Amino acid sequence: MTRPVDSGVIFIARIALAVLFLWGGVMKLLGYAGFVGYLHSKGVPFVQVAAPIAVAVETLGGVFLVLGFKIRPLGLIMAVYTVATAVLGHDFWNIADAAVQHDMLIHFWKNIGIAGGFLLLCVTGAGRISVDGARAPRGGLSGL
Repeated sequence: MTRPVDSGVIFIARIALAVLFLWGGVMKLLGYAGFVGYLHSKGVPFVQVAAPIAVAVETLGGVFLVLGFKIRPLGLIMAVYTVATAVLGHDFWNIADAAVQHDMLIHFWKNIGIAGGFLLLCVTGAGRISVDGARAPRGGLSGL
């Protein structure tokens, strides 16, 4: 069970993560052809399948984060997705230009940090300020 202050902090964390992914998903959708081209340039396999999956994961994942819906499994899915995008999209080990390599290194480790936040959501759950929290059974006399 979480304290009210804990639920508030978890809610803020969910919103902070949601903004990042909602924005990214919508931008990918609005510039879909460019996004597909970027995936091709990175050598991502099965781009015609990967691109719509990425847009869906980011957009629906962002919405679910805001709502606090199915947060424990979503946290695991988003953590795996974020690590995969770090490896495929921020491959600093393949960059020769030192400035670009440094930039990619920073983005890689930011993604790993974000994945850590998602793993924490797997453990903490959505908190009370959420669909999951509203659906959770409350303590009381029902257990007597």
